[in-house]
Amino acid sequence: MLSDRILAAIDIGTNSIHMVVVRVKTHLPSMSIIATEKATVRLGERCAQTGKLLDEAMERSLEALARCREICRTMDVEEIVIVATSATRESPNGLDFIRRIEQELGLRVEIISGQEEARRIYLGVLSAMELQNQPHVVIDIGGGSTELILGDGHDPLYLSSTKVGAVRLTDQFIKTDPISTLEFERLQNYIRGMLERPIDELKQLLDRKPVQMIGTSGTIETLATLHAKEKLGNVPNPLQGYEFSFADLESMVARLRKLNLADRTDLLKQKRAEIILAGALVLQEAMRLLGATKIVVCQRSLREGLIVDWMIRQGFIEDRLRYQSSVRDRSVLKLADKYSINLDYAKQVARMSLSLFDQTQGVLHEWGQEERSLLWAAAMLHNSGHHINNAAHHKHSYYLIRNGELLGYTETEIEAIANLARYHRKSEPKKKHENFQKLLNDRLQLMVRQLSTLLRLAVALDRRQVSAIASVEVLFYPKTKTCHLQITPADPNDSCALELWSLEYKKQPFEAQFNYTLTASLKS
Repeated sequence: MLSDRILAAIDIGTNSIHMVVVRVKTHLPSMSIIATEKATVRLGERCAQTGKLLDEAMERSLEALARCREICRTMDVEEIVIVATSATRESPNGLDFIRRIEQELGLRVEIISGQEEARRIYLGVLSAMELQNQPHVVIDIGGGSTELILGDGHDPLYLSSTKVGAVRLTDQFIKTDPISTLEFERLQNYIRGMLERPIDELKQLLDRKPVQMIGTSGTIETLATLHAKEKLGNVPNPLQGYEFSFADLESMVARLRKLNLADRTDLLKQKRAEIILAGALVLQEAMRLLGATKIVVCQRSLREGLIVDWMIRQGFIEDRLRYQSSVRDRSVLKLADKYSINLDYAKQVARMSLSLFDQTQGVLHEWGQEERSLLWAAAMLHNSGHHINNAAHHKHSYYLIRNGELLGYTETEIEAIANLARYHRKSEPKKKHENFQKLLNDRLQLMVRQLSTLLRLAVALDRRQVSAIASVEVLFYPKTKTCHLQITPADPNDSCALELWSLEYKKQPFEAQFNYTLTASLKS
């Protein structure tokens, strides 16, 4: 059927690389899993001195990704959505690793923040479970981090990512086999301390309501499998909806801590035996702090959330998940409010930026809808740096946007937005600028070079911050390589002298990028 689309989602995690291949029926809309692939690559086993990803871990990852690519080729996958999480985003050479994947395999990978990872995990859960408008706490214990989400089937009420993961904790705390009492107590206390703040925040939002917990991903599925073997004598397939109690979890942790690696491997029959104790202890302490008596397994998580997010962006989901389609807009507006941005002014600059973008598209540039949306976000947030200081506020804007946890965007997209805002005034982009170097590739750098000039002009067109300009018509004269802005003032009696002066002052980067002379006049 024409409405069937074959997609793949790959999660480059701290412990493993997972892929899911799905058939999306866009007319329903729904998705069904038709293939999965997993490789334990231990990307999180980083250099102790530098924190960099190890060469051997990157090689294992490249081999696994090459296999995934070949599976996708044989299954006629039309698009592959790939994200990298904790290990890659924290490593000094994480971006170099992403570039290497693109160069060697032709695969485009996006790094996502912890909060964005949590949001997409939530989307994956919602695609498999109906929360009945009741608050649920979702926990996803990965190799490098643990995501905690509070939601009731609508907007996520809380998203957090904490640096307690099964691989990270095993490397940091477990040196004895079986684990010594001293190491176990240190590990337990550390986990409890790290989880205390996010769980306190969760409990405030729950306001004494009973806690219903959902668990996703490898650690929790492994514990559910172990529990089912011992309680039922067989493992349900699928595990979706399987429950076990906090009391039973405590018993499993007590048993696992007494076993050495060989015995844990024999018990679990999988590579996760090395890191299962740390992961199980994270779950135990989270449930203890929340007062949860049981947890239910959801077998959809980040990978499926990537597919759902793709479906939303394509406009295929308009019912139960409709609220998520505007997550980017709402996230930008929330950040604008946090930094006390004048919204009327920001919206005017955004309107002028997009008008210039649309009228120059196909003549001066070939950027599309995605780049247009990044320009809009940068225009809305370009003045956020005033929240810190008026002096060099464009540089502060970069920092605040970069660290503002914008939802709905990848780390690459956030970096691009922050750079666009950074160059709305003063210096043009330069190779020596550290922030400019962080852009993933030459294409993104070119986009920032070109579209930041449009943002500069839009800022100039509202120099007095009073929405003096009603509209701008862009006229091209190719023979003389001239681009003329015909300006209609909001007030026919307004000369807009300051705006015209500001345009003259700020036009040089535009002229240099597009090799067009820029002129402007009021429409008579």
